[in-house]
Amino acid sequence: MQVPRACLPYQPKLEDNNGIQPRRGVSGRDVDLVVHWNNERVAKPQELRNRAWRRGPAWLFLAWALHDLEEAATFPASCNYLADRTGIHALRMDLRQSWAGVGLMGVLVGFACVRGAQTAGSSRLYRAVVAGLGVHVGTHLGATVLARRYTAGVVTAVPVMLPGVIAAGRDLARSGTPLRARDQVMGAVVLVPAAFVCHFIVRMAMRRRAN
Repeated sequence: MQVPRACLPYQPKLEDNNGIQPRRGVSGRDVDLVVHWNNERVAKPQELRNRAWRRGPAWLFLAWALHDLEEAATFPASCNYLADRTGIHALRMDLRQSWAGVGLMGVLVGFACVRGAQTAGSSRLYRAVVAGLGVHVGTHLGATVLARRYTAGVVTAVPVMLPGVIAAGRDLARSGTPLRARDQVMGAVVLVPAAFVCHFIVRMAMRRRAN
């Protein structure tokens, strides 16, 4: 028997807009809404309530913040040592520049972690940051081996930063979207230029204030 149309539950019409394709479940409730945009998936409200998706990005940001406390405090000494060894005086920096540069990077990392929670880990920026910070741990160890001395951030790289990366990576793997090689490449493409740009902006701002 065909059910009269008037007896069916109300389902508001959703129209595509600029490539955004909303999809709603049979019930028409907001809890079933998923939006796909540029291959990024906005998490359903029930997924946002799932502690797992808040935990991964939160652990990653906390690990980064603790790690960069050490890095910001000791980076000037490492840069000045490198300037003495190479004769490149532009490498020198003071504590103000170091803390300000790390603060700018914190905006990027924090935004990426928020996007990771909002998209249940499908954000390209979040995945790039997770992968990039994992590689960053290796660069700390490599720099220390090459310098044969302490370098900024190496103490907390493995015991603090690495567990945060592992926790975030496990969440992605459990969701069926583990990190791939292209995420590693994007991590380098995003984080390396971002670090230089942040410190360049701070240095230019400080020079302008000094003048």
